[in-house]
Amino acid sequence: MTFRYAQRMARVQPSAIRELLALGADPSIISFGGGYPDATLFPVDKLDAVFHEVIRAPGGAALQYAPSNGLPRLREQIASLMRADGTDCTADDVLVLQGSQQGLDFAARMLIDPDDVIITEDPTFLGALIAFDPSQPRYATVPVDADGMQTDQLEAVLRANPRARMIYTVPDFQNPTGVTLSLERRKALIALANAHDVIVLEDTPYRHIRFTGQSLPTLKSLDTEGRVIHLGSFSKVLVPALRIGWAVASPDLLERMGLLKVAADTQTSTLNMAAASLFLDRYDLDDHIATLRSAYRHKKETMLDAIRQHFPQDIHVTDPEGGLFTWATFPEGFDATTFMRDVALPQARVAYVPGATFFPVTPRPNYARINFSAPSEANIRSGIAALGEALKSHFLS
Repeated sequence: MTFRYAQRMARVQPSAIRELLALGADPSIISFGGGYPDATLFPVDKLDAVFHEVIRAPGGAALQYAPSNGLPRLREQIASLMRADGTDCTADDVLVLQGSQQGLDFAARMLIDPDDVIITEDPTFLGALIAFDPSQPRYATVPVDADGMQTDQLEAVLRANPRARMIYTVPDFQNPTGVTLSLERRKALIALANAHDVIVLEDTPYRHIRFTGQSLPTLKSLDTEGRVIHLGSFSKVLVPALRIGWAVASPDLLERMGLLKVAADTQTSTLNMAAASLFLDRYDLDDHIATLRSAYRHKKETMLDAIRQHFPQDIHVTDPEGGLFTWATFPEGFDATTFMRDVALPQARVAYVPGATFFPVTPRPNYARINFSAPSEANIRSGIAALGEALKSHFLS
């Protein structure tokens, strides 16, 4: 039988990176690849208690269908978290999602027709490109530096792309580079979006994992025209398996995202929403986040110390103020994908994410994303030492 697929499926392709990282699932390999939190820090006992309670609650409410936009109590709690973070918000402004990844998919399906332009950072989050690609966009990119997206260049990109419909950004501890958008540039981005009538999609999964420096306002809190869609998530600050994220947006945008939610999956898991809500009622999320910040800060410092000790001096890495990743820049001509396949995996027994596919328009092979949150400190030290020795041998050969 011959299957006739929709044209959009041409953009839905398996990733070579996924295949490489599948090799990294070997327990003998130290993986710096995934964007995983540290599983040893999951609040297992507290989650066990809340799931036990909600699943046995009289009437079976946690096992029943729920409103498609999310349990009212959970939406109130998310709105409270947003307000505490400086963003004016009520429960009516919140749509509970099946992870914030679902919000990326909904935003593209809601706003993008084939050949419309999405403006992204260069590089940008690979998972966002995977979510956007079925909508058949074109991409226009803006380089990043230590202060995030270069908004002086964003203005030129907007002028050159009249079909731009959306600016996608990870302003806090960006995936993959770890850099943070400065306050001046946050204000400039909003002003440019207003001037060019473009929606801003603000993706903030790492926002609360800050180690140093002052928290900067969300783009949503600077939004003067209701054009920012803010995406948040409990995956990095609680546990990924809950699959609970949220969108905060203007009523018109949120209404349409809610219609897409009904079409996609009717609702997020009632059981998971109820458990998350009870967790927030009963326990101190800020206290748990403080534990994560301390642990991840120490792991980051351990990794950067090991990199300084073991990597060749002409390899540079970012020093993020928070988040889960550092971004490695190798000399021109180095191919991080080939090196991982031929050397890092089989010889050093180490995995990372080669950087080429984080660039939406022109892949650049001499970069890699390295995760410090998931591996143990012992594995960070031994894995970076092994990778460093392999890199030194490569550059000397």
